[in-house]
Amino acid sequence: MDLHGFPLQFARTRRFSLGAPHSFTVSPDGERVLFVRTDSGTDAVSRLWLYEAGQERALTGPDVAAYATDRAARFAAYATGGELWGVRTDASAPRLIPTAHPALDPRPSPDGTLIAYVAGGALRVVRADGTADRPLTEPEGPDVTYGLPDHVAAESIGRSRGYWWSPESDALLVSRVDTSMVCRWYIADPANPATAPRAVRYPAAGTANAETSLHLVTVEGSRTPVLLPHAAPREEAPPGVWNDPAFEYVVAASWEGRDPVASLQSRDQRTAWTGSVDPVTGAFEPLSRLTDPEWVEFQPGTPLHTASGLRVEPSPRGDARGIRIGGAHSPTGLQVREVLGAVHERVWFTASEEPTEVHVWSHDPRSGFVRLTDEPGVHTAAAGGDTVVVDSRTPEGQKVTVLRGGAAVGRITVLTEEPLVVPRPLHLTLGERELRGRLHLPSWYETGSGRLPVLLSPYAGPGMQVVTRARTWHTAVCQWYAEQGFAVLVTDGRGTPGRGVDWQRTILGDRLGPVLDDQIDALHAAAGRHDALDLERVAVRGWSFSGYLAAGAVLHRPDVFHAAVAGAAPSDRRLYDTYWEERFLGHPNVQPENYERSSLLPYADRLTRPLMLVHGLADGNVFPAHTLRLSRALLAAGRPHTVLPLSGTGHVVAGEGVADTFLLLELDFLKKSLGV
Repeated sequence: MDLHGFPLQFARTRRFSLGAPHSFTVSPDGERVLFVRTDSGTDAVSRLWLYEAGQERALTGPDVAAYATDRAARFAAYATGGELWGVRTDASAPRLIPTAHPALDPRPSPDGTLIAYVAGGALRVVRADGTADRPLTEPEGPDVTYGLPDHVAAESIGRSRGYWWSPESDALLVSRVDTSMVCRWYIADPANPATAPRAVRYPAAGTANAETSLHLVTVEGSRTPVLLPHAAPREEAPPGVWNDPAFEYVVAASWEGRDPVASLQSRDQRTAWTGSVDPVTGAFEPLSRLTDPEWVEFQPGTPLHTASGLRVEPSPRGDARGIRIGGAHSPTGLQVREVLGAVHERVWFTASEEPTEVHVWSHDPRSGFVRLTDEPGVHTAAAGGDTVVVDSRTPEGQKVTVLRGGAAVGRITVLTEEPLVVPRPLHLTLGERELRGRLHLPSWYETGSGRLPVLLSPYAGPGMQVVTRARTWHTAVCQWYAEQGFAVLVTDGRGTPGRGVDWQRTILGDRLGPVLDDQIDALHAAAGRHDALDLERVAVRGWSFSGYLAAGAVLHRPDVFHAAVAGAAPSDRRLYDTYWEERFLGHPNVQPENYERSSLLPYADRLTRPLMLVHGLADGNVFPAHTLRLSRALLAAGRPHTVLPLSGTGHVVAGEGVADTFLLLELDFLKKSLGV
């Protein structure tokens, strides 16, 4: 096998993401499907496409990353290079809409006559014909923005938007974010010393969050503040070492019916209220109040209402995360992953019965709860009218099927490249905790032909699984490492999604210990079943959370792990953001022992194994300070190690000359460290 072929393909295809259709919108009548896709598996420029009557047609020119449509999905707006464009689905050409400022996040009104967008921190509106561009709200200072999410909402909570149109197209619910109290951090470019550092507002654990408020704004320009509660009553808060009932997080919002709806969460994350907003007075009326002794976790896609007004909301069913639709509860034991939306009275959602698979489900009053997909894999969907677009990731790759009336009527083309190495995972259930794992052996390996060095390549952190019945870029990379002579083991342990509430909460107070224990247990269990694994030569690699895990593995358990590559590792847990760290570790001023236990710096003097630290110097998620502080601590302890800085690279390593070269350098380091 050509050693360089796969790494170059991996970089050129942006982790095999180019050519993959995504961001599906189905019109309410079910006749049109809009989506984004590049023209090939190596073309990095995206277009907006239309699937109609079984045919695909490009609606726009290049460079469309995101879009939004009116209610009928006949008009779409998008921004490219700061320019605002609109396009109709009737075969007319895209139209540049003049704006006074570079445009962000444009969204047409439901009736398609207006487009709202953000520019210069202001929420503005312009007619779809390009006339009457005007501000609806303007920032009161340089640290204020309207219509955009703050860092925590966008990066940790998953709320990617900051305003919502009324169904009548006459008003908007708008978030106002003030970051003046948030710590100012800087991202510099050491390779270009003449370039000034870029300032960002980053809410590290224990420091101030941005202040988010909501406002009702009419298209005529009148404005009414939403009277959000400042905090939950202390007598209602669950007892705990640290209590902060202030509602600092606007987790979700929507405006589907007569009244807008918003969900709030306290700073300590153990109290949450969802309430309706009076569209005239701004009064907030709680609809549900949730408390939890650990944390309240919101179901993605909620709050949601059906056409008749039935509420779709989280509904714990034992240890599972379920939903309640009116009075109907999802089946016991079903792990609901995301609520996708509602068409009339039918609600669409994804859920798991087995953690390595995610399937599409629906519920309506007549049929009850029904599973739509059967093939092993990870599935999601978009629906409108009688049409459902099912986006499936299976062991064979991605396929997108268009269903009408429950029957397949077409496919949307997937243009991704086939990996030069074909993943051959063995799916395993390992140890007493029945850990889900994936083992990759070389295609040329024959049973009994000798033992192989072992490479652990997990993620293992909250919020993401990598052990699924789907072919992804991660499975291809693991197989490439296997072809280089490794037995590659991947395990999802405690703290990962899909296995219930208790499973996710086992890392409270200690973000590393239980996770590392599971990796070791899985390694020993796999070695007990497969003679190919050589436990005298074990390495671990990872990025972000798994980079942290990799470095922690050689610091804490050098008896098991003999080398590690740690990329973008959040080594000092006090330097990561409020929402994630305080959920698991509490407030650093109240529970400092949790941060001491979970950080890597206090244990730098324990390093006895080869360790490569890698970090993108433009990373605004896990700041380079994490790796630099760990390296400084290692130097102070006299512990040799390797540091690879990636100039101009953010949190994701992509692009030719970077992603491909890094894979080869990583491989070389691991082989030398293990004596391969």
